[in-house]
Amino acid sequence: MNILFIHQNFPGQFKNLAPALARQGHQCVALTLRVKEPARWQGVQILPYAIQRAQGSGTHPWLKDLDTKVIRAEACMLAAQKLKAQGFQPDVIVAHPGWGEPMFLRDVWPSARIGLYYELFYQSNSGDIGFDPEFPNPAGALDTLRLRLKNLNNTLHYPLGDMAISPTHYQASTYPEKFRERISVIHDGIDTNQAAPNPEARFELTETQTLSRDDEVVTFVNRNLEPYRGYHVFMRSLPMLLKARPNARIVIVGGDSHSYGPAAPKGQTWKQIFIDEVRSEISDSDWQRVHFVGKLPYDRFLSLLQIARVHVYLTYPFVLSWSLLETMSVGGAIVASDTVPVKEVIEQNKTGRLVDFFDRDALVRNVSDLLEDEAARTRLGQAARDLILSEYDLQTVCLPKQLAWIEELAKKKPGGTEL
Repeated sequence: MNILFIHQNFPGQFKNLAPALARQGHQCVALTLRVKEPARWQGVQILPYAIQRAQGSGTHPWLKDLDTKVIRAEACMLAAQKLKAQGFQPDVIVAHPGWGEPMFLRDVWPSARIGLYYELFYQSNSGDIGFDPEFPNPAGALDTLRLRLKNLNNTLHYPLGDMAISPTHYQASTYPEKFRERISVIHDGIDTNQAAPNPEARFELTETQTLSRDDEVVTFVNRNLEPYRGYHVFMRSLPMLLKARPNARIVIVGGDSHSYGPAAPKGQTWKQIFIDEVRSEISDSDWQRVHFVGKLPYDRFLSLLQIARVHVYLTYPFVLSWSLLETMSVGGAIVASDTVPVKEVIEQNKTGRLVDFFDRDALVRNVSDLLEDEAARTRLGQAARDLILSEYDLQTVCLPKQLAWIEELAKKKPGGTEL
């Protein structure tokens, strides 16, 4: 088959699927904004394209999101037309519609079967919106209207796709019923051979400091340190946690920007805002046990997870982080927020401990209890890994399901679905 991948940051969620299809002998091509020159990667031909126009200055604020996505969709369509003129006819198109790119591909290739990666349908009255009262939306009730328009991109893609895939049941559940009828819930997959327990792991903290499983390490990970992933709650727990655990090392992973929620006030970062808030409550000697390590290469990241005695994961009701599943895969003992997406993988006292997102006392108490109880850490960590092995393993579970999904998609009568 000829298979076309569309992802603005290819390979993105297709980093395992695309090479696997290429290994099966399919001709795999990807259109992406990520690269500047054509390249070949694991059997996939990667073709770049560029944005053709700037956003209009007079666009209504509620329509800026759609405007951006239409601009991207136009650029992708022009690249697709060029590819078609060169003789390429995809049997299957696999696309992430989150940034708008595949919006017009049915017009270019009417007979192609199109599968879409559904990541999230924005909720105005549930989920992440309004979850944290500390950060109310300044637009108030009007934000419902903005989100309705933000979902126009999802709505416009509905008739485009023949099938869809979502990585978790929570993410699939955010979509209206008509969407859910075509969604297969299949996770991207965790490489459990790479993300595996390693009693000999070491993490080089500085040139003169190396941490191992002999150290009392507590880890916290965000892509970027921000309230959406509970950074503020974790930081506010530190004064209590450091006093309760005088030998603990706190290692915090994450960048200074923002990934999901709003940016920090102008000229500031969420990281520094909450450091400043708690710093006066923490002695200089205790503060020496708090380590911000920024963003890490993947091998160092895994080494850190492997040495951690307890890992803390907090999130709004939102997309589930890979870092949680990877921590489970290495057999980590986890204290996590009792929020809907987390409960899909963390069962209380079976695969981890759950605490109310906002309850700092419960967070400190559960972390401290697990740091004291090696048997509980071992039991929870093993159960967590067992779950990942049985339901999220890349090679034995997720990738075979993804490949089967492609086979089913290829058999579909093309043409999408009417609204």
